Amino acid sequence: MKYIGETHKKVIYHAFDFLIKNSKGMSRMKVGVTGLGNMGYPMAENILQAGHELVVYNRTASKADPLVAEGASQAMSPSEVAFRTDVVFTVLAGVQATEQVVFGEDGILNSLPKEGIHIAISTISVDCAKKLNETHTEQGQHFISTTVLGRPDVAQSGNLHLIVAGPGEEREKITPILEVIGQDIFVMGEEPYLANVAKLGNNFLLVSMLEALSEAFIFAQKNGIEPRSFFDVISTFFGSPIYDNYGSIMVNEEFEPAGFKMSLGLKDTHLALEAAQEADASLPLAELAKEHFSKGVENGLEDLDWQR
Repeated sequence: MKYIGETHKKVIYHAFDFLIKNSKGMSRMKVGVTGLGNMGYPMAENILQAGHELVVYNRTASKADPLVAEGASQAMSPSEVAFRTDVVFTVLAGVQATEQVVFGEDGILNSLPKEGIHIAISTISVDCAKKLNETHTEQGQHFISTTVLGRPDVAQSGNLHLIVAGPGEEREKITPILEVIGQDIFVMGEEPYLANVAKLGNNFLLVSMLEALSEAFIFAQKNGIEPRSFFDVISTFFGSPIYDNYGSIMVNEEFEPAGFKMSLGLKDTHLALEAAQEADASLPLAELAKEHFSKGVENGLEDLDWQR
């Protein structure tokens, strides 16, 4: 579906200001969300419930039905989402999916209006973020990378931790939306790719923790200690939401449904190693974790939680 050149329709869709006021006096924006998976759906729902005008697209169209019933509008393509809004979120699995939605035949690049903002939530490569920023800038648009920390349940509650990078004026414009989906915002700078560096660095720390925690559990169990008893010990010394959450999943072997799939863990570890190589940095722990993730995926465990 193409919208380029349909000037008369653009006049209709963009007749109102970027920000309009609803009856409650709250800033209301025209927001698009492409990708209604485990993270995208709750984000979209929170944006809609906050009173923003929402247009959604998902490859499996039926996933949008509950949002449409609540008042959202469904688009037939990413291009249509961009055409009908001023701010577009892409919440997708990775580089390939993001680039297809942006640069594809029915992508958002050629339909997003001038001064429109594309916000990529996905964990993508540093190179991909740089490419998106360059291309949007050439089109007179803006790109902001907003990576997130938190699982789907945290997204549902609107308490994600957001890592944001991009031009300051545009960051200010989208702050009311970001405050709906996250409890705090960490600004990394003006260059969008910096948010991706920070996210990959954070995920590397998580991977390293999972690797060490798994080995410690195996070490204790092989020497005759029950996992639950060992977990009680380490919780007194390493107690934190991260250790408590992942340690509990390991002890109870609750690997399904996955909050974060092993295949995605492998993908993110690969992206971290790729970025490290470009920056002439060394991540030997990431190499080890990549090897273990790869073996898990080869053994058919790709859809289980990544600490399996």
